[in-house]
Amino acid sequence: MERLSNPGASPTCHVLVADDEPHIGRIIKMKLEQGPFRVTLVYDGREAMDALEHEPDICLVLLDLMMPHLSGLDVLAAMRKDDRWRDIPCVILTAAGQEHQQTSAMQLGANDFLTKPFSPKKLYARVVELVGLPADESSVDSA
Repeated sequence: MERLSNPGASPTCHVLVADDEPHIGRIIKMKLEQGPFRVTLVYDGREAMDALEHEPDICLVLLDLMMPHLSGLDVLAAMRKDDRWRDIPCVILTAAGQEHQQTSAMQLGANDFLTKPFSPKKLYARVVELVGLPADESSVDSA
């Protein structure tokens, strides 16, 4: 579990990113930390559940659909059944060809569904929108 954050910024929102492809997770982490976000990066569904249990300030979750131990849909289902996490916005990330899972994700309560490869700029904008940050607080020149 990586919990490094940008020491020069004052993060206003803690985002959990769960993706079993380390390079994807690092790209998302680097992009979000350009703005007012602190990121916890995990690599499977079990680690995502552990992070939710131990990090009470998470304000948004990005879940890869296919991960070891528990899938993104498994984690999402658990989140929506638990009062502590029921209202946390959740975006499902998936590889091309898995779009048929979108219906399941939305029925479980996902707020959005993005297909890889996705634009980090668009992902950043969607995260800002979902957490309700004002544009002036969340603007990043390279976003």
